[in-house]
Amino acid sequence: MHHTADMNLWRGRTDIEPGGRALRWHQVVTPLPLDGEPPGVALLGLCSDEGVKRNHGRPGARKGPDAIRQALAGLACHLRRPLYDAGNLVPENDDLEALQQEQAGLVAELLARGHFPLLLGGGHEIAFGSYLGLVRASGKDVSAQVGIINFDPHFDLRFGPVASSGTPFRQIADDCQANGRNFSYFCAGVSETANTVALFERAAALGVHYLKDEELTSWTLSSAEQRLEEFIDRCDTLYLSIDLDVLPAAVAPGVSAPAARGLPLELLEHLLCYIVRHAGDRLKLADIAEYNPEFDIDGRTARVAARLCHLLVRAPSVTSTHSKGEA
Repeated sequence: MHHTADMNLWRGRTDIEPGGRALRWHQVVTPLPLDGEPPGVALLGLCSDEGVKRNHGRPGARKGPDAIRQALAGLACHLRRPLYDAGNLVPENDDLEALQQEQAGLVAELLARGHFPLLLGGGHEIAFGSYLGLVRASGKDVSAQVGIINFDPHFDLRFGPVASSGTPFRQIADDCQANGRNFSYFCAGVSETANTVALFERAAALGVHYLKDEELTSWTLSSAEQRLEEFIDRCDTLYLSIDLDVLPAAVAPGVSAPAARGLPLELLEHLLCYIVRHAGDRLKLADIAEYNPEFDIDGRTARVAARLCHLLVRAPSVTSTHSKGEA
């Protein structure tokens, strides 16, 4: 069920500066109008951890979207396009499958209206609905290469009797096969200890591109960039997903499955900015998954999620001040 935006969440500091150059997110965000608005960034929450429960993870991620909004509210605003809050999607009677279909419809609508949907989770079951929405908006041309980049220690390619937070990319692979599309998936930050041999074999059989967490270091960044660039260059459209449990548990304790090692935040930021710059207009939507405020410490993970949102949508003039080798 779709709930309209709760604007009471958007509260924060107001700086008194001349010229309107000291704005923060809570001062610029507006509820998404019904129609006729200029294109911008549209935040949409998925208040679900039903997939996490089915995957035997720690529940609580359903509260993630509003907690991330509260962390976003006080951020300094470097946007040059409108910012909208499109509200939340909440499952009825734990019906995850119906929720994913409703999510797909809303994502497709936001894309058709020219927005950049930035989805806030919620469990990683968010990924299947995001992908379906992008495909619906892309039209019936099955030859168009829809690429997925996922920062995650898990492939999320599991088989199962029902959908869960561990199955979304296998569901996408099945959907691609059923509709004659190429399954084009890059998973960065894969942990060998978090994926069984069967999952590595499935990834190989499906042609998944991946980098293990142990391959992502400061001295191997150029190799990782090259791998990502080659992948992006083969794609017509891109969807980016960030599972916060790709980060070390000390940096992101508020997740459904804390990482023993994880990808350092500065490396994640560097690669994220590299993708945004290189993909350009091909990057159509993004989501942030698995934030669980019930296990967060001092709002630490919420602040990290908010910072990643900022990096995804900040103005080009901000990103262009950095050289290619900087985050």
